[in-house]
Amino acid sequence: MWKKLMQILTKSTPIENEKDVMLDHEYDGIRELDNVLPPWWLWLFYITIFIGVIYYVRYHFVGDWSSAKEYTEEMAVAKANVDKYLKESGGDINENTAVIMNDAKALENGKKTFDKECAVCHRPDGGGLIGPNLTDDKWIHGGDIHNVFKTIKLGVPEKGMLTWEGKLSPTQIQEVASYILVKLHGTNPPNPKDYPGDPK
Repeated sequence: MWKKLMQILTKSTPIENEKDVMLDHEYDGIRELDNVLPPWWLWLFYITIFIGVIYYVRYHFVGDWSSAKEYTEEMAVAKANVDKYLKESGGDINENTAVIMNDAKALENGKKTFDKECAVCHRPDGGGLIGPNLTDDKWIHGGDIHNVFKTIKLGVPEKGMLTWEGKLSPTQIQEVASYILVKLHGTNPPNPKDYPGDPK
Protein backbone atom coordinates (compact mmCIF):
# COMPACT_ATOMS: atom_id res chain seq x y z
CA MET A 1 0.00 0.00 0.00
CA TRP A 2 2.74 2.46 1.03
CA LYS A 3 4.92 1.51 -1.96
CA LYS A 4 2.00 1.98 -4.31
CA LEU A 5 1.23 5.42 -2.87
CA MET A 6 4.88 6.50 -3.18
CA GLN A 7 4.94 5.27 -6.77
CA ILE A 8 1.84 7.35 -7.57
CA LEU A 9 3.36 10.45 -5.92
CA THR A 10 6.86 10.14 -7.33
CA LYS A 11 6.65 7.99 -10.47
CA SER A 12 10.19 6.97 -9.62
CA THR A 13 11.96 4.41 -11.80
CA PRO A 14 12.78 1.14 -10.03
CA ILE A 15 16.51 0.51 -9.63
CA GLU A 16 16.36 -2.54 -11.88
CA ASN A 17 14.93 -0.37 -14.70
CA GLU A 18 17.35 2.57 -14.37
CA LYS A 19 19.22 1.46 -17.49
CA ASP A 20 16.12 2.49 -19.50
CA VAL A 21 16.35 6.11 -18.35
CA MET A 22 20.12 6.43 -18.12
CA LEU A 23 21.63 9.05 -20.43
CA ASP A 24 24.72 8.21 -22.44
CA HIS A 25 27.02 10.86 -21.00
CA GLU A 26 28.91 10.85 -17.72
CA TYR A 27 30.95 13.23 -15.61
CA ASP A 28 33.72 11.88 -13.39
CA GLY A 29 32.16 8.45 -13.53
CA ILE A 30 28.71 9.74 -12.60
CA ARG A 31 25.86 8.86 -14.96
CA GLU A 32 22.68 10.92 -15.18
CA LEU A 33 19.15 9.53 -15.09
CA ASP A 34 16.42 11.09 -17.17
CA ASN A 35 13.67 10.67 -14.59
CA VAL A 36 10.30 12.34 -15.02
CA LEU A 37 9.33 15.13 -12.63
CA PRO A 38 7.42 13.85 -9.59
CA PRO A 39 3.65 14.30 -9.99
CA TRP A 40 3.35 16.07 -6.59
CA TRP A 41 5.85 18.69 -7.79
CA LEU A 42 3.99 19.15 -11.07
CA TRP A 43 0.68 19.54 -9.22
CA LEU A 44 2.13 22.26 -7.01
CA PHE A 45 3.59 23.95 -10.07
CA TYR A 46 0.26 23.92 -11.94
CA ILE A 47 -1.65 25.09 -8.85
CA THR A 48 0.83 27.97 -8.44
CA ILE A 49 0.28 29.00 -12.06
CA PHE A 50 -3.50 28.80 -11.58
CA ILE A 51 -3.38 30.96 -8.45
CA GLY A 52 -1.06 33.40 -10.23
CA VAL A 53 -3.57 33.82 -13.07
CA ILE A 54 -6.44 34.42 -10.62
CA TYR A 55 -4.30 36.92 -8.71
CA TYR A 56 -3.31 38.76 -11.88
CA VAL A 57 -6.87 38.99 -13.22
CA ARG A 58 -8.45 39.96 -9.89
CA TYR A 59 -5.92 42.48 -8.69
CA HIS A 60 -5.07 44.09 -12.03
CA PHE A 61 -8.31 43.91 -14.00
CA VAL A 62 -11.31 43.31 -11.73
CA GLY A 63 -10.12 45.91 -9.19
CA ASP A 64 -12.21 44.70 -6.23
CA TRP A 65 -9.15 44.61 -3.97
CA SER A 66 -5.92 46.54 -3.53
CA SER A 67 -3.13 46.48 -1.00
CA ALA A 68 -3.69 50.20 -0.34
CA LYS A 69 -7.36 49.56 0.45
CA GLU A 70 -6.50 46.62 2.69
CA TYR A 71 -3.88 48.73 4.51
CA THR A 72 -6.38 51.55 5.09
CA GLU A 73 -9.00 49.13 6.41
CA GLU A 74 -6.53 47.38 8.72
CA MET A 75 -5.23 50.71 10.06
CA ALA A 76 -8.81 51.80 10.80
CA VAL A 77 -9.46 48.56 12.71
CA ALA A 78 -6.15 48.93 14.60
CA LYS A 79 -6.96 52.54 15.54
CA ALA A 80 -10.40 51.50 16.78
CA ASN A 81 -8.80 48.75 18.90
CA VAL A 82 -6.21 51.18 20.33
CA ASP A 83 -8.90 53.76 21.12
CA LYS A 84 -11.02 51.09 22.80
CA TYR A 85 -8.04 49.89 24.84
CA LEU A 86 -7.12 53.42 25.90
CA LYS A 87 -10.68 54.12 26.94
CA GLU A 88 -10.98 50.90 28.95
CA SER A 89 -7.52 51.16 30.54
CA GLY A 90 -7.62 54.89 31.14
CA GLY A 91 -4.55 55.31 28.95
CA ASP A 92 -5.96 58.51 27.46
CA ILE A 93 -6.03 60.12 30.92
CA ASN A 94 -3.05 62.32 31.78
CA GLU A 95 -2.22 65.46 33.76
CA ASN A 96 -3.86 67.60 31.09
CA THR A 97 -7.10 65.63 30.73
CA ALA A 98 -7.67 64.45 34.31
CA VAL A 99 -10.96 65.45 35.96
CA ILE A 100 -12.21 65.17 39.51
CA MET A 101 -14.30 62.02 39.86
CA ASN A 102 -17.15 62.44 42.33
CA ASP A 103 -18.90 59.11 41.92
CA ALA A 104 -18.84 56.84 44.96
CA LYS A 105 -17.16 53.90 43.20
CA ALA A 106 -14.23 55.98 41.95
CA LEU A 107 -13.75 57.59 45.37
CA GLU A 108 -13.91 54.19 47.06
CA ASN A 109 -11.28 52.87 44.63
CA GLY A 110 -9.18 55.97 45.28
CA LYS A 111 -9.39 55.41 49.04
CA LYS A 112 -8.31 51.77 48.69
CA THR A 113 -5.31 52.74 46.61
CA PHE A 114 -4.47 55.64 48.93
CA ASP A 115 -4.68 53.43 52.03
CA LYS A 116 -2.50 50.78 50.39
CA GLU A 117 0.13 52.93 48.70
CA CYS A 118 0.03 56.50 50.03
CA ALA A 119 -1.01 56.34 53.69
CA VAL A 120 2.42 55.13 54.80
CA CYS A 121 3.86 58.56 53.98
CA HIS A 122 0.78 60.81 54.22
CA ARG A 123 -1.14 59.00 57.02
CA PRO A 124 -4.57 57.45 56.39
CA ASP A 125 -6.24 60.76 57.29
CA GLY A 126 -3.95 62.69 54.91
CA GLY A 127 -2.41 64.71 57.75
CA GLY A 128 1.16 64.06 56.60
CA LEU A 129 4.02 62.03 58.02
CA ILE A 130 7.08 61.70 55.80
CA GLY A 131 5.13 63.33 53.01
CA PRO A 132 3.22 66.60 53.30
CA ASN A 133 -0.20 67.27 54.77
CA LEU A 134 -2.82 66.85 52.05
CA THR A 135 -5.72 68.37 53.98
CA ASP A 136 -4.71 72.04 54.08
CA ASP A 137 -4.20 74.64 51.35
CA LYS A 138 -0.39 74.51 51.38
CA TRP A 139 0.09 72.76 48.05
CA ILE A 140 3.78 72.66 47.27
CA HIS A 141 3.26 71.50 43.68
CA GLY A 142 -0.21 72.94 43.08
CA GLY A 143 -3.58 71.83 44.39
CA ASP A 144 -5.83 71.36 41.38
CA ILE A 145 -6.59 67.98 39.82
CA HIS A 146 -3.99 68.43 37.08
CA ASN A 147 -1.14 69.23 39.46
CA VAL A 148 -2.08 66.52 41.96
CA PHE A 149 -2.32 63.98 39.11
CA LYS A 150 1.08 65.08 37.79
CA THR A 151 2.68 64.90 41.24
CA ILE A 152 1.39 61.36 41.79
CA LYS A 153 2.33 60.29 38.27
CA LEU A 154 5.87 61.69 38.19
CA GLY A 155 6.53 61.72 41.93
CA VAL A 156 9.03 64.02 43.62
CA PRO A 157 12.16 61.83 43.68
CA GLU A 158 14.37 64.53 45.21
CA LYS A 159 12.05 64.58 48.23
CA GLY A 160 11.59 60.82 48.42
CA MET A 161 8.22 60.47 46.69
CA LEU A 162 8.07 57.57 44.26
CA THR A 163 7.09 57.88 40.62
CA TRP A 164 3.76 56.04 40.39
CA GLU A 165 3.56 56.02 36.60
CA GLY A 166 3.79 52.38 35.57
CA LYS A 167 2.80 51.16 39.03
CA LEU A 168 -0.68 52.68 38.97
CA SER A 169 -2.84 52.98 35.87
CA PRO A 170 -3.92 56.47 34.74
CA THR A 171 -7.42 55.65 36.02
CA GLN A 172 -6.07 54.71 39.45
CA ILE A 173 -4.01 57.90 39.63
CA GLN A 174 -7.10 59.95 38.75
CA GLU A 175 -9.13 58.12 41.40
CA VAL A 176 -6.45 58.75 44.08
CA ALA A 177 -6.15 62.42 43.11
CA SER A 178 -9.94 62.75 43.24
CA TYR A 179 -10.10 61.05 46.63
CA ILE A 180 -7.46 63.44 48.00
CA LEU A 181 -9.24 66.53 46.70
CA VAL A 182 -12.82 65.44 47.48
CA LYS A 183 -12.47 63.47 50.70
CA LEU A 184 -9.22 64.55 52.40
CA HIS A 185 -8.66 68.17 51.44
CA GLY A 186 -10.39 70.55 53.82
CA THR A 187 -10.62 68.08 56.69
CA ASN A 188 -8.96 68.80 60.00
CA PRO A 189 -7.01 65.74 61.17
CA PRO A 190 -5.30 65.78 64.57
CA ASN A 191 -1.66 66.90 64.63
CA PRO A 192 -1.31 67.70 60.94
CA LYS A 193 2.16 68.11 59.55
CA ASP A 194 3.11 71.71 58.79
CA TYR A 195 5.17 71.22 55.67
CA PRO A 196 7.56 74.08 54.89
CA GLY A 197 7.42 75.56 51.42
CA ASP A 198 5.59 78.06 49.35
CA PRO A 199 1.91 77.15 48.96
CA LYS A 200 0.46 77.33 45.46
